[in-house]
Amino acid sequence: MDLFEYQARDVFEKHGVPVLAGAVATTPAEAREAAEKIGANSGGVTVVKAQVKTGGRGKAGGVKVAKTADEAEKYATDILGMDIKGHTVHKVMIAQGAQIAEEYYFSILLDRTNRSYLAMCSKEGGVEIEQLAEERPEALAKVEVDPNVGIDDAKAQEIVDAAGFDDADKPALIDAIKKLWVVYREEDATLVEVNPLVKTEGGEIIALDGKVTLDGNADFRQPDHAALEDELSADPLEAKAKEKGLNYVKLDGNVGIIGNGAGLVMSTLDVVAYSGEDYTDGVSAPANFLDIGGGASAQVMADGLDIILGDEQVKSVFVNVFGGITACDEVARGIKGALETLGDAATKPLVVRLDGNAVEEGRAILAEYNHPLVSIEETMDGAARKAAELAAK
Repeated sequence: MDLFEYQARDVFEKHGVPVLAGAVATTPAEAREAAEKIGANSGGVTVVKAQVKTGGRGKAGGVKVAKTADEAEKYATDILGMDIKGHTVHKVMIAQGAQIAEEYYFSILLDRTNRSYLAMCSKEGGVEIEQLAEERPEALAKVEVDPNVGIDDAKAQEIVDAAGFDDADKPALIDAIKKLWVVYREEDATLVEVNPLVKTEGGEIIALDGKVTLDGNADFRQPDHAALEDELSADPLEAKAKEKGLNYVKLDGNVGIIGNGAGLVMSTLDVVAYSGEDYTDGVSAPANFLDIGGGASAQVMADGLDIILGDEQVKSVFVNVFGGITACDEVARGIKGALETLGDAATKPLVVRLDGNAVEEGRAILAEYNHPLVSIEETMDGAARKAAELAAK
């Protein structure tokens, strides 16, 4: 789960990371009130920032410096409701103004390739870090972090040395980096990024803008994270799937996908996408990622179908199951049960490919049921082509 900037700021403050005052507002009046309070600490100057989970806010006009509370209210009026790269602005953050002397960059992330953590740091912050890494890689220090040790004094020293900071600035930077590591560890994050991490004209090190991604696999030990979810922007189908414990991601296509196992589902997405390219009378592409897991019951199968058939974009459904722990007869019963429950509300064709454990029993159940919407295909390629053809029509 990605956090909004104001949420990242609050998490930073919780763990002692130096930040400036900030408040979130959903109306221009709230923005004005916040600016009156916060601006008192910075000569009346505040920054009005659109709260969206995407980059490029400044270029889109979503970040404005206000010198008075009246200006903050005006800017909030302009920014609220703005569309930034497909994200609607529902909230703005009113942040205390700062006298910036220098801008830096720092992040900790999960390095899946090397099965460790990676700290990245640069004296050149406030820019597109991807561009800096490509054009001037020597300006971005990359230091591996042992998950069993984390960032202690020695590792923080290694990071600031590798980035080439001045000796006078290193103690404050080391302190901030160690506290950002605490955020990463204690909040079960997969990314903690500060861009820019600034030095003020008074010599303080401040996390001026933060990005935090939390690991959903750790939700069981992070009950407070539920309150951080963005309900306004959440896809209702994804929310419904989460309630039922399903691994579901909404995509832009028109062929619903159900499979058991992430690898099989990913392969299915590719096969459907390739098959869809063959049809000139309509574009067929995957509408979702839905993994029902290795031991899915008939009820789980029915829940998955209920989610997908409720998507208006879906024109056909491809159920691709290789029976292992999940027996094909259970899958067949789930399909049958879901269609019986939906009744006349089920109007989209289903293409089913079953293989593996109890495949003959599963196919027999569906053949006996003989529902007009259900087609049985023996191969993955044949089923993908059939589903793409039905969606295109």
